[in-house]
Amino acid sequence: MAHPLAGKVIVITGASSGIGAATARVLARLGCQLVLAARSADKLQALAAELGEASLAVPTDLTLAADVTRLAGQTLARFGRVDALFANAGLYLPGPVAEGDPDAWDRLLQVNVAGMMRCVHAVLPSMLAQRSGDILVTSSISGVIDIPWEPVYSASKHAVQAFVHTLRRQVAPSGLRVGAIAPGMVANELWGFTTAAAIDRQVADHASLRSEDVAEAVVFMLSQPPHATIRDLVMLPQNQDL
Repeated sequence: MAHPLAGKVIVITGASSGIGAATARVLARLGCQLVLAARSADKLQALAAELGEASLAVPTDLTLAADVTRLAGQTLARFGRVDALFANAGLYLPGPVAEGDPDAWDRLLQVNVAGMMRCVHAVLPSMLAQRSGDILVTSSISGVIDIPWEPVYSASKHAVQAFVHTLRRQVAPSGLRVGAIAPGMVANELWGFTTAAAIDRQVADHASLRSEDVAEAVVFMLSQPPHATIRDLVMLPQNQDL
């Protein structure tokens, strides 16, 4: 029997590494048609080549309105519809406010909040017209509780949570589902883990999730029957107590 997601057209931002790349790989195995978006064009093209003809790489800077418009346009031109958007792209920035760089904060907010909203806005018309679709946004445990060592990042993810939960109420009557997935520490490039050995140590200590763990949770959320919405999924490493 085919998987419930087989044949679905799914747009993934932040697809060139980490959670995005892991999710693309598992969705490709399930028979999805994928549109991969990220700034890293070389890594994106390499992933698309790995996944085969059912994937389309669209290099995209989420801070540029024209790039986001092009992403939605190329998706519809190639596949004719958008069944799901996994708005996953994000930047991470910890540290004391007194020692921070407001320009770096602005860049983070442009990607984590404004860029995510642009992507949602770009795919909504087609989803509303077809009266179906899933919008899933990568939030963070930092969007669920206030974490003092990452106040700007936490603020961005609180904004994500607010947007997700208000948007859901607006579009639910049209048959759309909107949810957030909020991981704790994930051992990947975003948090500075770039080697298999370092990732394995973090996981062995129950101090981090793998990107693949989050990808499997994304599949679970998107695979629910149409009458069921998982509005929030919070997942933590076993020994991360916040």
